[in-house]
Amino acid sequence: MENKIYDLMIIGSGPAGLTASIYSSRYKVKHLVVGKEPGGQANEAHQIENWPGTISISGFELLQKMRQHAEKLGAEILMDSVSSVAKEGDIFKITAHASQYHAKNIILASGMEYRKLEIPGETEFKGKGVSYCPTCDAAFFKDKIAAVVGGGNSAGSAALLLAQYARKVYLIYRGEKLKVDPAYGEKISAEGKIEIIYNTNIKEIKGDKAVEKIVLDKERDGSGELAVQGVFIEIGSEPGIELTKQLGVETDEQGYIKVDSGQSTNALCVWAAGDATNGSNKLRQIITAAAEGAVAAGSVYKKLQIST
Repeated sequence: MENKIYDLMIIGSGPAGLTASIYSSRYKVKHLVVGKEPGGQANEAHQIENWPGTISISGFELLQKMRQHAEKLGAEILMDSVSSVAKEGDIFKITAHASQYHAKNIILASGMEYRKLEIPGETEFKGKGVSYCPTCDAAFFKDKIAAVVGGGNSAGSAALLLAQYARKVYLIYRGEKLKVDPAYGEKISAEGKIEIIYNTNIKEIKGDKAVEKIVLDKERDGSGELAVQGVFIEIGSEPGIELTKQLGVETDEQGYIKVDSGQSTNALCVWAAGDATNGSNKLRQIITAAAEGAVAAGSVYKKLQIST
């Protein structure tokens, strides 16, 4: 595999990367998909109810279907983490944990990285009560008390999922009003296990071998501490910038990759698709990520047609 030169390397195996693969296969473009995990962050969505034609489906199931579709068309998909990319002449050399790959073109579809609270105890208790993946870990908190930090749709979804297992769920938000879609707001209000704590931040996560309590920046019932066994951090994501820096790809002031209508970046033979771009009016949804993946694959195909 090390000596094979692909027409296209797709970095990322979420909705953008898998859709780019599906279209690349239909265009007969020889390509390889490399991603950290199958499905990416979309894989963790508890329930998706805005994918056209499907009333309700979990993120895991939807992304499994996408992967199966891509593989059915002949896609080569590897679970690996890309650490560096360098261009040698007209060929990109992509270094990952397991091997090294070579390609003539690249689509960056690696998505976003979780934002962190950057407070004491967060790193220490990761995997010991601190989680960034409710879909992965909610079941471990059956009959326990958990806290969700955040005020957007991802935090609301996490709280609703945890309420199916936990005895009590605190939804802690620094603002005065949740920024969730009306459908989420109605469900949260109707769920008796969820208590919303507004205008509050977590200052520290404490415990011995696992999470036992959190310290708030204001007192509740005479105490600034809250007993919980789990802390789910849902404060959004930000684009990873390491590979974009290595490739000289331009980003906007927020770190999102600048793309044109064909998903092309300023770097020759480098396209980008999905949540990490400034495309689709920054509507970071599975449907827009998939659309950008399709457009990027089409652009690569047109470029290959011109160069042959």
